[in-house]
Amino acid sequence: MTHVLAELLERLERSGGPVGAEQYRSVALHLVDELHNVQSDTALHALLDRYPAAAEVYENVNYRYAGLCRSPLDQALGAEQEARQVIERMKRQPAKG
Repeated sequence: MTHVLAELLERLERSGGPVGAEQYRSVALHLVDELHNVQSDTALHALLDRYPAAAEVYENVNYRYAGLCRSPLDQALGAEQEARQVIERMKRQPAKG
């Protein structure tokens, strides 16, 4: 059942058309419940590697314990550095007003 929900969530994420908020929420919440029932770490990681939308839901649910544990570190570090550069540039610009 977990794989079916993960695949359905992936399809909703990649859908070119509008997706109802209640439908998306229902699938995501059911997936969260099912993720708690996955018996092994190996099976869980395989599922999350295969379905990026499920991995994102997993990270959001477990953020308080592990942060963005599945996000690539290089990507996160690059985003942080880019944000710092933008902030520094903005500090150096004269105020408009």
